[in-house]
Amino acid sequence: MRDDQQRHDPPVNNGLVINGGTHHVGNQAVGHHARAYSGSVSFSPQDPEQAARTAELLTRVEQLLQEHRAALADPDAAGRELGRLREELDEAEPQPTVLRRALDRLTGFVQPVGPLVTAVGQLAASVQGLPLP
Repeated sequence: MRDDQQRHDPPVNNGLVINGGTHHVGNQAVGHHARAYSGSVSFSPQDPEQAARTAELLTRVEQLLQEHRAALADPDAAGRELGRLREELDEAEPQPTVLRRALDRLTGFVQPVGPLVTAVGQLAASVQGLPLP
């Protein structure tokens, strides 16, 4: 192939364009090899102050689920997942895999509602401090 016959690919647009209306957007990543993460949980020792914060956040998420019920695709499933998370946190030895799964599922259920996404993110960060076996 001669130089003047080389194939030129179109430029890549790594931007984000949103037009008109109301949009509910979860986590986003834009650009070459971009990645967005949500609800990632790891665990380390939790002090009593952090345990109290986790309990407050559970209550806050529960309140927000009620306030924004109409905006959620499956509010009952979100409530059940919050219940599972609460039950596991009440166990003498909470299991990390159960906590991760519940937080991941809860994060997915609340995606359309910004205040819930924020509150569940804060809850996930607080749960990271749990003492586990």
